[in-house]
Amino acid sequence: MTQRNYRSRFEAQVPWTPLRYSALHEALWQFLNTACLAFGAWYIIWRWMWSINVEALWFSIPLIVAETGAYLGLVLFTLNVWSARSPERPLPPETTRDCTSDADIPERPLTVDVFFATYSEDPELVRDGLRAAKALTYAHPIEVSVHVLDDGKRSEMAEVAAQEGVNYITRSDNLGFKAGNLRNAMTVTSGDFILICDADMIPFSTFLEETLGYFRDEKVAWVQTPQWFYNVPPGAPLPAVLERRLGGAGRAIGRALERLIGPVQVGEDPFANDPQLFFDVILRRRNWANASFCCGAGSIHRREAVMEAALRQWSDAIEAEAGRNEAAARRLTGEAAIAESVQSAMRWQGALDLEFQPYKFHVSEDIYTSIALHADRERKWKSVLHPVVQARMLSPNDLLSWTVQRFKYAGGTLDIFVNDNPLVKPGLTMAQKLMYAATFYSYLSPIWNVIFLLAPIIFLFTGTAPLAGYSLDFFVHIVPFLLLNEVSKLVATWGNSNSKGRAWYLATFPLGLQALWTVLRRKKISFPVTPKDRQVGTYGKLVRWQIAIAVLTIAGLVWGWMAFMQGQSGYGLGAMLANTVWGLTNAISMLPIIRAAYWQPDPEFEGDIVAGKMRPDQQRTEEAFSS
Repeated sequence: MTQRNYRSRFEAQVPWTPLRYSALHEALWQFLNTACLAFGAWYIIWRWMWSINVEALWFSIPLIVAETGAYLGLVLFTLNVWSARSPERPLPPETTRDCTSDADIPERPLTVDVFFATYSEDPELVRDGLRAAKALTYAHPIEVSVHVLDDGKRSEMAEVAAQEGVNYITRSDNLGFKAGNLRNAMTVTSGDFILICDADMIPFSTFLEETLGYFRDEKVAWVQTPQWFYNVPPGAPLPAVLERRLGGAGRAIGRALERLIGPVQVGEDPFANDPQLFFDVILRRRNWANASFCCGAGSIHRREAVMEAALRQWSDAIEAEAGRNEAAARRLTGEAAIAESVQSAMRWQGALDLEFQPYKFHVSEDIYTSIALHADRERKWKSVLHPVVQARMLSPNDLLSWTVQRFKYAGGTLDIFVNDNPLVKPGLTMAQKLMYAATFYSYLSPIWNVIFLLAPIIFLFTGTAPLAGYSLDFFVHIVPFLLLNEVSKLVATWGNSNSKGRAWYLATFPLGLQALWTVLRRKKISFPVTPKDRQVGTYGKLVRWQIAIAVLTIAGLVWGWMAFMQGQSGYGLGAMLANTVWGLTNAISMLPIIRAAYWQPDPEFEGDIVAGKMRPDQQRTEEAFSS
């Protein structure tokens, strides 16, 4: 079965429906989240003031620091989801005059350039998106131009573009990777708006009708739509799976279990790729702060905003470089001032040396460009997360592809935070800084997650407690906080299950630490394009640390309960109960990613996949993540 035939098996799936706004619902989660933070502060203060185990400071202090770090993350998350208010979608504009107050702009139909950025993807995969882009509809006259941006310089890709009657754009080098590809295309196109598509993206026909209305506000620089992965395995019903293994008895058992616990889909989304929680809750609820950032594919941009922000940054960079050169010249010559003619020459040389970059040459060019536009206080550019899905895309179907993708997300974001931190620069509003801080801070979580994973293991094997005692006072402080944390998140993300995402959030600590270490060593975050086809094999090496945590935790539980039954010092009942619940939660959280490493599609319910064979660069990538 070909990859196209395999993907066709999922085409009947439909995207999620955005959550409806409810003022009552919003007030409820605001109350619960506030209560959660209050009880959390009460717990953290108690931990610092009265619960430190002075006989084991080596253990007690790191844990309380980790708890404090996690609490600060909870504060930022609460600010992020505080309000679901978003702008209403205006009617689609009829002409250019509807998108600006500039009376000098001639009135004419809007023009849109649709960019498909590609490098090594299957040309037939790109063809599907090209055909969908040509079928975009609009209620008014509009000029839509579709372009293939091929950094692979492939004759077969050029042939597909010619067959579909779309423009084919390539360049002599690959400077800047995707960002450079987009910049190059901007220099040879002129549309009022730019729709950015990845090679696997298939836009819905209504994309422009759903998004262009926001640009009636001349301050709106871009609109991001949710990324929906239509090839996420829907799974197979539990009764059918058990019937295959146990016959009629298995089906009966499966039906009985479903009557007790509800429908169960076996093999559903093994890689936690469903992005609804991120787009429909987290990013959407940044609209109130004008801080929903661009995620690349599925976004449409006002060309004027991108070019103007790039010009301003370019000009600032030239001035800064000229200032450094002038200071160096004064030190060299001993002169108090440099002649104006020399200063002009320095600026001219700086203009020649510095790249003009409408899209920052960076692995996370999308969020980098977002920050540049949000920080422009003169123009006060706005962004919008439009909640309705307007395209379908392909998700990773193996753990290596998933790891490559998530490493680039983590490494790129951390690189911005460490090397060009916008939080300490002027431009962004306080609300925007808090929203971006929440993004940056989330990628630091592996630091304290490691401590949370190791703490119960250390206690179970040594009997050394990280706090003064697991007394009634401890449970009185922590239980209300944990319960309110669960309930407040349940209400705040109503309609979205966050249990699987939370497990992966904890289990991906090796990936996060590797990304952070890479950035701190100032190594470039550069990996091949995320594979679109499922790769051959399983990936046990990628989850060896998660397996170690799970095994050590279970072994620790056996050791700890044996010590408790023997009456050994340090193994009190309260301590054992707390660390058993804690340890089991940690071990269970490791299971989804371990399962994903060995997951294989069910040939009966998912269709036989012709697995993609890894190229040498992908083989090197696996070795890098496994080392």
